[in-house]
Parts: sequence; C-alpha cells; structure tokens
Amino acid sequence: MQVRSHVLIKGSVQGVFFRMNVQELAKQIHISGWVKNLPDGNVEAVFEGEEKEVESIISFCRKGPIGSKVGDVVVKNENFTGEFKDFKIIYQE
Repeated sequence: MQVRSHVLIKGSVQGVFFRMNVQELAKQIHISGWVKNLPDGNVEAVFEGEEKEVESIISFCRKGPIGSKVGDVVVKNENFTGEFKDFKIIYQE
C-alpha cells in the first residue's frame, strides 16, 4: 500500500549531513518526496512510497546519521498523492 508521511525531526540535526543521508536512503529504497532544513534548526520531510519503506526511513530519522542528536520525531500521516517523481533536498534561500 502506498502511503505518505509528513515528518518533523527535532534536535541537533543540521550540519551532520542529515538531509544527504536521508536522500541517499530514500533513493535506495524508492521513496519519493523531499527533505529540508528549517530556520529553527530542525529538519522537515515528506515521504511517499510503500508503507514498509516509509516506516524504514522514519526509523532511520529517529536515529539519524553519526553526529546527530535526534530529540523527537513527529509523524503526521497524510493521504498519498503520488505528486513526486523522485526524492530531493530543498535548499532554503
């Protein structure tokens, strides 16, 4: 079943290649969507794909890459849209 999750990762999660690691994993397990840094130091992402793979990438977000200190992960399940062709990092201006 195809699912969509909107995720907020709180903690010390910027400057540790968090977005790059999420993007690499997403591409490996065929997740589409995006990830971006927020001005408050947290990271936000939207994941779409098979339920098992979305759960897997959320599980990674709960740990994060080496050097990160994840404090909390807030997951909001939404309706699958299929709007994304791939997974990308959104860079703030």
